Parts: sequence; C-alpha cells; structure tokens
Amino acid sequence: MIIDTDFGQFELVKNYREGFDLLKFTERYVDVAFDRYTYLVGDMSSGLLRIKGFNSDPKSPNGYKRIPDYLNESCSMNCAHFVLKRLKPNQNTEVKDEE
Repeated sequence: MIIDTDFGQFELVKNYREGFDLLKFTERYVDVAFDRYTYLVGDMSSGLLRIKGFNSDPKSPNGYKRIPDYLNESCSMNCAHFVLKRLKPNQNTEVKDEE
C-alpha cells in the first residue's frame, strides 16, 4: 500500500495490529531527523507513537536488517507497529513508452 504524506511517499511494508495512523505519524515526524532514512519503524508505547529510522545499507549498524532486533529489544511485546519504506520520486509511476 502506498501512503502519501507531506514528507513524501512511503510503502507500508508492515502494519502489525493496525499500528499505522497517518495523523499520529504526521504529528510525530520531524523532517530534520527522519528525511535521511529509507525505512521508518513506528511503534505504540504507552499510547505514544515512537519512530526510528533505518538506512538501506544492510551492513550498517543502523541498516534495515536490524529492524527485527529493534522490535524485539526496544518495543513492548506484541505492540502495534509499522514499517514504512520511503519511495524515491517517480518510483511508483509507470515509465512511458517513447515513440
């Protein structure tokens, strides 16, 4: 599912227990902090949305392959959460045939 926000387009990769809420996401998103990340993970903790960014380099200490570790170690057991992947501009549009 493609999500359009004020901060760009994202693909909703995972939406566990309906954790994604566009209004809460928009309120908590800080462009200076999160614009540099390809993946964003949000989880509900004590009624508040927490967002953490991950980059696209799988070997990086903050790479997307660390998302399961983050969910297991830093989030409440069985909490509602989501994973978003930032889409590059025009990534989801069809390529037009040249005549």
